[in-house]
Amino acid sequence: MSQGRCSAATMATTFMVMCLFVLLHYSDVAEAAPKTYYVGGITNGWTFNVQSWSRGKRFAVGDTLVFKYNRSFHNVVAFYGPRNGGNFAKCIAPRGATVRQTGRDLIKLVKGPNYFICSYPGHCQSGMKIAIFV
Repeated sequence: MSQGRCSAATMATTFMVMCLFVLLHYSDVAEAAPKTYYVGGITNGWTFNVQSWSRGKRFAVGDTLVFKYNRSFHNVVAFYGPRNGGNFAKCIAPRGATVRQTGRDLIKLVKGPNYFICSYPGHCQSGMKIAIFV
């Protein structure tokens, strides 16, 4: 008889542990799901003084940034990696950087530093740039 009670207690404990693992697994999966962010917000978009837009946001590898802008006046130059921090600070697009100019560009974030500038004269220097570290 006591053996049956022990089995019931063991089964209940096992069930609770399994439930805990399932909850932890799904919370990790939900957190890891890629997100989409509109750079500068849906209304303002990719424009001057956008640097503070990324503050407080938690970006992950695979998240998508949407750059909305008037393609007659702006573009998005994307470059990556720790060696390009100086280029970003000086608003210089390094060799091999990707230039996009559709007016609605979607760019997935990669691990490490992700740099984005507008290469039109004076725009980056006027704050049309962001750095996102993943």
